[in-house]
Amino acid sequence: MDIEGSVALVTGGASGLGEAALRSLVAAGMHALIADMNAEKGEAVAASIGDAVGFARCDVTDADAVQAAVDAAAAMGPLRVVIHCAGTGWAGRTINRDNTPHDPNAFELVVRVNTIGTFNVLTRAAAKMAAETEPTAAGERGVIVNTASVAAFDGQIGQLAYAASKASVVGMTLPAARDLAPVGIRVCTIAPGLMDTPLLGLLPDDQKSELAANVVFPKRLGSPEEFAQLAESIVRNSYMNGETIRLDGAIRMPPKG
Repeated sequence: MDIEGSVALVTGGASGLGEAALRSLVAAGMHALIADMNAEKGEAVAASIGDAVGFARCDVTDADAVQAAVDAAAAMGPLRVVIHCAGTGWAGRTINRDNTPHDPNAFELVVRVNTIGTFNVLTRAAAKMAAETEPTAAGERGVIVNTASVAAFDGQIGQLAYAASKASVVGMTLPAARDLAPVGIRVCTIAPGLMDTPLLGLLPDDQKSELAANVVFPKRLGSPEEFAQLAESIVRNSYMNGETIRLDGAIRMPPKG
């Protein structure tokens, strides 16, 4: 798909995977809107890139806020790309060491952000594309790339909520692609492994080295730029649809991190 001159909506675009994807797409000739909770970082990233990038403060669990961000992106030009990176995590076992159950409020929060947030962005963006984005000569209106995690398949001890929420993102991928085929919108998901994001950057070097040792090859953490490369490749390759792609150096997570 030719993306030059069109618009991308990037949730979680103020840092990490989202920021890398945003910069990659803008370098390829797109305009973009950052949708993120962190206004200070989001506005700073937008200002560092220039007029091609805007910012909207957005809580993806709020359907109205998502709609406002989608509308703002579409006002910049033809909305053809969504890279959805906004998400959260939580560590908590099914039952605690004192045999009390997992905190239901924590479980609900993670599912609300990761699953309902993905649903909100997916459905609102698809509706806008279907209604307002003119199809290409090949009948393609756009592509939505969601972000899951290898935890969807290899959930570790303490990842009950996170694994469930990311498995839901994987589970939405194929039916969404089938639903949106008549209007020319593709849907794919990236499931990253251990990525060197700001969150992991808070760990000491020795702990990061221990994590990297579990990767088959190359024995290191993945970079946000590698996520961005894959996201852009999915966007450009019109035959990529309905698939979840692991980006993980062949790691299969052990029970304990």
